[in-house]
Amino acid sequence: MSTPSDLKSPCVTRNGMVKLPPQPNGLGSASITKGTPAAKNRLCQSSSVPTILPPPSLPYHLEPLPTAASLLGPDLDTSPVTAIKPPLRQFPKTLLERQLVLDEKVLNRLLWYFTTAEKCILAQVCKTWRKVLYQPMFWEGVTPILHAKELYTILLNGEKEFVSLQAFALRGFQSFCLVGVSDLDICEFIDNYPLSKKGVKSVSLKRSTITDAGLEVMLEQMQGLMHLELSGCNDFTEAGLWSSLNARLTSLSVSDCINVADDAIAAISQLLPNLSELSLQAYHVTDTAMAYFTAKQGYTTHTLRLNSCWEITNHGVVNMVHSLPNLTSLSLSGCSKITDDGVELVAENLRKLRSLDLSWCPRITDMALEYIACDLHKLEELVLDRLIGTKCCDNNISVYTNISVH
Repeated sequence: MSTPSDLKSPCVTRNGMVKLPPQPNGLGSASITKGTPAAKNRLCQSSSVPTILPPPSLPYHLEPLPTAASLLGPDLDTSPVTAIKPPLRQFPKTLLERQLVLDEKVLNRLLWYFTTAEKCILAQVCKTWRKVLYQPMFWEGVTPILHAKELYTILLNGEKEFVSLQAFALRGFQSFCLVGVSDLDICEFIDNYPLSKKGVKSVSLKRSTITDAGLEVMLEQMQGLMHLELSGCNDFTEAGLWSSLNARLTSLSVSDCINVADDAIAAISQLLPNLSELSLQAYHVTDTAMAYFTAKQGYTTHTLRLNSCWEITNHGVVNMVHSLPNLTSLSLSGCSKITDDGVELVAENLRKLRSLDLSWCPRITDMALEYIACDLHKLEELVLDRLIGTKCCDNNISVYTNISVH
């Protein structure tokens, strides 16, 4: 016969608590406060329904925290098959972010907003980012600078091996700056860079020991080269320019090369009929060199920079304005023998000028500025840095014309 205790309900309210008898699944007893029906229904359900409870250290009203494997997605989840995985809709933000950061269409637009230095770092994040960032469109206008010591790696046997330039080729670099290189280094660069023969458009050689032979090989092998800069290269001569310069060059810059004089200008004028831009810093170039430019260059050359050409006087300016009448940009910076009369010749004959640099010309006075204001109506930029012979300011020149004065 049953006793009153055997007839007692399995859940009896006592002092506002619900006391649960031991369960056969080993979960033991638990007590909760009245007023939490959701938790009460779950804990009081039939023992035949599997129950997942949070760890004892957590409050009972919290859901269990997701594991790292579940956040990484179903392919990387290593939890047992019998475990109940959280529905995908509980973590839409994480999965969406994962898809976005690997979407190439999104990355193609997003990565435009980073600097070149930042792109070099971001390319190391993952293979997808590297693939996107190694597209040539992200590196247009960027010129890698390679020092001679960076072009080789030392092997275990002590020999040197030229580094791989495949990563540069993938990004499609068309211009390079090589510092401190020799003839052999340039030959190795041409042999190891896949785009050197036709893909490289611009090369800058700085403080290098290139000779006439190296210059000739470089211009002969690099068929796509159109822009050349030689700075601080003292081992080539004017004879090297005569033997190597190619008509495809449209831009040439020569500075701080001690062997450059009038004969070098003769080689440039005779061998480069398509020259559009010439920058020259040579201490031994005289007025005679300014008369070497041909009629063809009179139509093609639009930019001439004569920086610190100390031997050029007003007579050289006369030769220049008649040989190159279509100049739109002219720099006479550091040509210390130029006077107001030379500026007057420029103003009267080079009416297409949009930029004029007269900095570090100590013999120029306010009279020269009047010539500029009256005749150069298309001028947009005027550089007057360190003109000790003038007392002008921006307001003085702006009376005559609307140009920016530096």
